[in-house]
Amino acid sequence: MPAAGRLELADILRTHGSSYLAGHTLARSQAKAWRAIVSCRTEALGGHIERCSDCGAIQHVYHSCRNRHCPKCQTRAKEQWVAARQRELLPVPYTHLVFTLPHALNGLAASHFRLIGEILFDSASATLLSFAANPRWLGGSIAFSLVLHSWNQLLERHLHVHALVANGALGADGHWICGKNGFLFPVQALSTVFREKFMDALKQARIDRRFSSAVISDKDWRTLLSALRKHPWVVYAKQPLGGPAQVLEYLSRYTHRVAISNERLVSLMDGSVTFRVRDHAHPGKKKLERLPAQCFIQRFLQHVLPPGFKRIRHYGILASCHKREKLAQCRLALQMPPPQAAIIEDVQAFMLRVQKRDLSRCTKCATGLMQVIAVIVPQRLFTPPTTGPPP
Repeated sequence: MPAAGRLELADILRTHGSSYLAGHTLARSQAKAWRAIVSCRTEALGGHIERCSDCGAIQHVYHSCRNRHCPKCQTRAKEQWVAARQRELLPVPYTHLVFTLPHALNGLAASHFRLIGEILFDSASATLLSFAANPRWLGGSIAFSLVLHSWNQLLERHLHVHALVANGALGADGHWICGKNGFLFPVQALSTVFREKFMDALKQARIDRRFSSAVISDKDWRTLLSALRKHPWVVYAKQPLGGPAQVLEYLSRYTHRVAISNERLVSLMDGSVTFRVRDHAHPGKKKLERLPAQCFIQRFLQHVLPPGFKRIRHYGILASCHKREKLAQCRLALQMPPPQAAIIEDVQAFMLRVQKRDLSRCTKCATGLMQVIAVIVPQRLFTPPTTGPPP
């Protein structure tokens, strides 16, 4: 067992993995994530052995898995993503929006996650693009990114996308249309249009037989549509504070977040996992929740994404098909200087900047240089049993 205060998700999977796998078969994407998490920074992935040139201290350095669901591998991925996006920021205010699906769709999302996720992205982006094109609000093309989250603090299914939108638009004639101060679009109108676009796409998917009556009967289908009509669809809006750099840091909190971080894990005792959650009754405070380990693992695994599914997407001015041309027009309209050349940062420079740690220096004597003396060959990995492709 890990030392007190050092509990990790990998420890839970190692400790209770055998009993969980005895009663469950994983989808291939889940098995891949499981294998990566339990192997991350262990001898299973290989690495090398270093020795200090002064004091002779020995240390083993293991490779990271780099899986997008691993809590230990997101910091550098986030920093690299931020560095790439830094060159795309505009010197204008930004607005944070959240498009959330009603929980009545959770059952269908469990069996057809890719379908529901794609419709969610398409409906949210189409809603924003249609409002931006309307001269009543802006009358141009906007720049925004969407980030999918599928969980809440208790690891239950809670499908929603975070949108970060520049407050303004690029007009057809190349000039910049400024948005109103502190306001982008009316959220009640956004909610209504978002609901209608989503439901239209969902009905079309039913017509196209992308999910059949074997998944949801005609009676249950009518009940679902009725429930979706009755449920209030809410688009949440919040304007992030600060300049472009602060806006990017704000968005990065969401882009590379996993379902649960190791920092939230408190203990693994008596077959149960205790972890921290936000206390909505007391904003700014935390409380403890406890789940049986089997339930905890199951909840975590339901948030493993299907292969190739992109959870961060860019639209409008930032769409890859014309981003270079449109961003150049925006910079000209906003009288921005040309962006600086992208800099690729190595691991040693990254650790020195983020954690103030020089990887080349010995952690014991702090004067000697660490030198590689041997290579650790990766071991054969345990592969959890899998079923067919995930839904």
